[in-house]
Amino acid sequence: MSDESDKAAQNAGKRRLLLVTGLLGAGKTTALKVLEDLGWETIDNFPIRLLDRLIDTPESEPGQPAPLAIGFDCRTRGFDPRSIITQVKALSQRPDLELTTLFLDCRGSELERRYNETRRRHPLAADIPASSGIAAERELLEPLRRWADLLIDTSDYSANELQQVMRERFAPDEGQELTLTLSSFGFARGMPPVADLVFDMRFLENPHWVPGLREQTGLDPAVGEYIRRDPAFAEAFERISALIAFLLPRYRAQGKAYVHVAFGCTGGRHRSVFMAELVASALREQGFSPTLLHRNLGSRAADLLEGRHAP
Repeated sequence: MSDESDKAAQNAGKRRLLLVTGLLGAGKTTALKVLEDLGWETIDNFPIRLLDRLIDTPESEPGQPAPLAIGFDCRTRGFDPRSIITQVKALSQRPDLELTTLFLDCRGSELERRYNETRRRHPLAADIPASSGIAAERELLEPLRRWADLLIDTSDYSANELQQVMRERFAPDEGQELTLTLSSFGFARGMPPVADLVFDMRFLENPHWVPGLREQTGLDPAVGEYIRRDPAFAEAFERISALIAFLLPRYRAQGKAYVHVAFGCTGGRHRSVFMAELVASALREQGFSPTLLHRNLGSRAADLLEGRHAP
């Protein structure tokens, strides 16, 4: 029996309980909404001291209760991280619960941007800059951050990307086919926050430095033909495609519901886009159904991002 099967057997009959907390503005509301869509019973800003009473409330209908997600943060009445940890440690010993704690983190600069964008005040910074309130909140929540079972840093996530991550982690996988996503990105604009496999295409000749190709993308035939002429391209494409096709059935056999394969180049507009498109086409011919995402396809071509061109 595999480790996943062992774990499933051990947790059979237990109620799943997920505690969701983190920094204000890091995405707790979005995370709880996704869980609700996935069939979880969700409650936000719930006083944790009442959690035992909530869990022990009899169900109105017989049968296995729905998984329960509880959201709380520094605004929640009676919030005290250390007492919460003590209480939840005791709950985790209960044989009828499968308890997990999720902490949503985010860079301070990104949280400031979000507060400025929404024109909201930070609850801990009524008469001081938002940065000071964020710093105070981070210090307050540090014990919970260190203790949490799962940590998701949403600094580089859009709302849609956070929703995808939550579905990948918490969607039920019984009877579901593996969901495959292929994406392209630019290293100069940051790594993708979540990817199972990352392939770096920067070993290929860069079309950005070819007159007439710079403003085009990996979706344009002329760019594709240029990349194909690189002596390393054909073998790289064959090996990468074969590796992904080899791994996907094994991921599925291990119970993995989502696989994200990312292709990167410098700016995310030429080589990574072309390779992702071509690999997706090859995988479709083998019976897979990948979704394609091009993160930086619409970004402006910029010499500064591409770096110095080797003569």
